[in-house]
Amino acid sequence: MPRLALVAALLFAAHGAAAQQTDLTVALQLEPPHLDPTSAAAGAIDSVLYSNVFEGLTKFTETGAVVPGLAQSWEISDDGKVYTFHLREGVTFHDGTAFDASDVVFSLDRARADDSQNAQKALFDGIAEVTAADAQTATVTLAEPDGDFLFNLAWGDAVMVAPETIDGIKQTPVGTGPFRFARWVTGDRIELARHDGYWGDAPALSDVTFRFIADPTAAFAAMMAQDIDVFAGFPAPENLPMFDSDPRFQVLHGTTEGETILAMNNAQPPLDDPNVRAAVAHAIDRQAIIDGAMFGQGTPIGTHFAPHNPDYVDLTDLSAHDPDASRELLAGAGYPEGFTTTLKLPPPPYARRGGEIIAAQLRQVGISTEIVNLEWAQWLEEVFRGKDFGMTIVSHTEPFDIGIYARPDYYFQYRNAGFQDLMTTLTATTDPAARSDLIQQAQRMIAEDHVNAFLFQLGFATVADARVRGLWTNQPTQATNLTAVHWAQ
Repeated sequence: MPRLALVAALLFAAHGAAAQQTDLTVALQLEPPHLDPTSAAAGAIDSVLYSNVFEGLTKFTETGAVVPGLAQSWEISDDGKVYTFHLREGVTFHDGTAFDASDVVFSLDRARADDSQNAQKALFDGIAEVTAADAQTATVTLAEPDGDFLFNLAWGDAVMVAPETIDGIKQTPVGTGPFRFARWVTGDRIELARHDGYWGDAPALSDVTFRFIADPTAAFAAMMAQDIDVFAGFPAPENLPMFDSDPRFQVLHGTTEGETILAMNNAQPPLDDPNVRAAVAHAIDRQAIIDGAMFGQGTPIGTHFAPHNPDYVDLTDLSAHDPDASRELLAGAGYPEGFTTTLKLPPPPYARRGGEIIAAQLRQVGISTEIVNLEWAQWLEEVFRGKDFGMTIVSHTEPFDIGIYARPDYYFQYRNAGFQDLMTTLTATTDPAARSDLIQQAQRMIAEDHVNAFLFQLGFATVADARVRGLWTNQPTQATNLTAVHWAQ
């Protein structure tokens, strides 16, 4: 090769290498309250850590399919009660300790313990015993067959943790994922770094910074200034057309598992009366909320189930907007002049903006609401754990979570023995056609009982630098999975 051509080639190669970016700044609206996904209901924890820092025996893909995670394979006994998991070889936690079957025993026993703080403890109630046959083989014995067991193990609440690092997990999480925790500047950012000892394919990104920008106006300004590379779950849907038309950016329009509901305290009068709950539901104009609060981003729902699921039943007609019917139901229940209750709202725009619209709609039928704006930590303490509320608005982003209506102590406190029996039958059923029928029965039961006012399925928009590749468009679980993300050459 001529000397000048060689020099040019070397310069080009050096320039190309330097231009390949390996760091990424991702913005999210909500900051996690702490960093242990196995002891909190806050989806913001999974938004940062799911598949990035922590992994489970199984995991979700972007399509919602369940695939092997830290378990490379498994066998199920003929009676459907015994699962034998074969663990991957050479897996280590970020502190260098080996991951083995004893960690599976610890993680699942901790999740199902009497004093467990796991927000989805009910997922593990069916486990009778967890044992380690050897370092690479863990056996889980169920009390009864559970057609959802592998699905449940893919939740962020079921990730594997180690006893050696559990005491500090809320501030310094240690997992097995492709990224390790580096630093948390509270109120500002969380930093992750590539874990060089990862058992799987190494991620293209070397460093990731999660920034937390709660204000939609600030989110728009930071994205337009390109101070951030990605905003997952962009909080100002009214600005999306501007990004769509700007060649510097790409907008990914996805779906979520997020059933957005006006949750009602079924144990608090007068909302303990299903006729009053029906009156609330009929007072609400779903499309007005979608248009006014979400700028059209959302799909109306009439029950607690995702419209993209093949077993979804459209039951919106059972709670159609009908103020006259609402007033009649209130009068029949003994509240001809309406009543007053609280409406406690967490920070997301769907709640704050939607809450103002819903309050106005409820006033039209005589229901007055005292709006109380809460930060997430307050909401979790007062509403989710304390059950101190009349109504609230929240999006349930967990996948296939209709089973929460079978938990009488869940925050909206719905008690229906028939529904609990139905869920027990569903859990023990493996035949797909029979499961589909039971799932549809479950949807109809809670819709007819007007447990909550079902509003819309939350859309999910990600705004990103046009050069970023490999982002999830959809949210089968609340996650910002960066394992395949890279910058275009």
